[in-house]
Amino acid sequence: MDWGTDLWDQYDIIEKHSQSGLELVEKYVKFVKERTEVEQNYAKQLRNLSKKYNLKRSSKDEPECRLSSYQSFLEILNEMNDYAGQRELIAENMMMNICIDLTKYLQDIKQERKTYLMEAKKAQQSLESTYKQLDSSKKRFEREWREADRAALYAEKTDQDINATKADVEKAKQQAHMRAHIAEDCKNDYAAQLQKFNKEQNQFYFNDMPLIFNKLQDLDERRVRKLAQGYVLFSDTEKHVMPIIGKCLEGITKAGTNVNERNDSMVVIEQNKSGFERPGDLEFEDYSQGINRASSDSSLGTPKGPMELLSKNKSKNFWLFSKRSKPTVTEDFTHLPPEQRRKRLQQRREEISKELQKEVDQSEALGKMKDVYEKNPQMGDPASLASQINQTSQNIERLRGELNKYETWLAEAGGRGETLRYKTHTFNNNNGAHDVHSPDGAQSDESTPDPSQAIYAEFDDDFEDEELTAPIGKCTAMYNFPGASEGTICMQEGEVLSVVEEDKGDGWTRVRRNNGDEGYIPTSYVTINLTE
Repeated sequence: MDWGTDLWDQYDIIEKHSQSGLELVEKYVKFVKERTEVEQNYAKQLRNLSKKYNLKRSSKDEPECRLSSYQSFLEILNEMNDYAGQRELIAENMMMNICIDLTKYLQDIKQERKTYLMEAKKAQQSLESTYKQLDSSKKRFEREWREADRAALYAEKTDQDINATKADVEKAKQQAHMRAHIAEDCKNDYAAQLQKFNKEQNQFYFNDMPLIFNKLQDLDERRVRKLAQGYVLFSDTEKHVMPIIGKCLEGITKAGTNVNERNDSMVVIEQNKSGFERPGDLEFEDYSQGINRASSDSSLGTPKGPMELLSKNKSKNFWLFSKRSKPTVTEDFTHLPPEQRRKRLQQRREEISKELQKEVDQSEALGKMKDVYEKNPQMGDPASLASQINQTSQNIERLRGELNKYETWLAEAGGRGETLRYKTHTFNNNNGAHDVHSPDGAQSDESTPDPSQAIYAEFDDDFEDEELTAPIGKCTAMYNFPGASEGTICMQEGEVLSVVEEDKGDGWTRVRRNNGDEGYIPTSYVTINLTE
């Protein structure tokens, strides 16, 4: 079945149907364009959302950023940003593979349809022209035949008229003969035009128009097939990025499973532990005797009056939830608690060490460049490097001064005191050597300390030579600890050890095994039960 055979007389229907098909393609293209706009707006909103809740550069050093819950939230924001990129890719592919392609195809089939309709119009016009010629010849034949018939009647009447002369009769007969001959010619012309029209009409209805209709049918079927491919692409475009979107969603799931509440608690302790001991009981102060009985300040105090003692005690604040005024930030971080001060000093020392190393590397590079210029003057003037070398030397001297300053402060923060007695210690290096800061802040000459390996611990260098101290309790290891640094002791999860010395506020507890081995372990790694 085809249009040329079954719809030979439905030109208007075919024209309307083909036009409706083109409009459907245009409507689908418009629909996909609006879909791409939705995807682009969605992706833009997702990116803005991720950007809004992402931490600024200045906020990335905040203490909370080390928590696994914060890190996982940042991972979720990054995954959402990647997810937005996939939505943008969907919009881009739909625009390229559907909208642009179908629009170009639509222009082509519009032109093709227009060509076929023009052919049909020309064939129609040609048939109409032939019909007009036929109709004209038919009317002429009809007119001339009537004239010939009247002329024949007139000749016959003249011949029967007794008053008519012979010449009149002859003239009337000649006129009738002439009209009959003209009518015969018109008849033959009419017959020829009729034959021509019938032939063209047969060509029109059985060849020309069926061929054009079949071409329009083929065009319409190709249009439908192309549109169907566009429908499939609408789905395949999104299916193509589904694996990557799935990875984004898996990343979000992984971020959630990576949250470790125990580690977050340990990070909070590490970041905020002050190192102070809890305040002891206040003793009775007998103002009537004017003698200072308070042991919290000093065991040897100069006697003061009752009002002076009262004023002094009022200035002390041991309340846990009291509102504290914001301390003035100092360069040596003395405004911080001991534990936090040590960490900040060590952090600053590491930063200065890195800056110093960069300057040293820069100095070596400039020195090598200067040697090259001196040996090969054509490559450059050695004197042009003088200012850079001088500036680098000044930077090195400045950084060394700052490094010594922070080393001194760090040694002071790690020195023995009333409550905290710290000593900076490093892990063993490859040669088995150790690097220790002396109590007065001076560095040993044997090796340069590695700041990245320094740990805070309270050690007694000669504790092995002392008599064994009686245990004050037991502890059970919650985690494995390698005990790789000097003065520490390794332990396995679940191992039970004897507690020899409590945590003094520095995060380390001294323990002993049954075989007599002693050392320090992180307090947060064990559960402790002290003997009453």
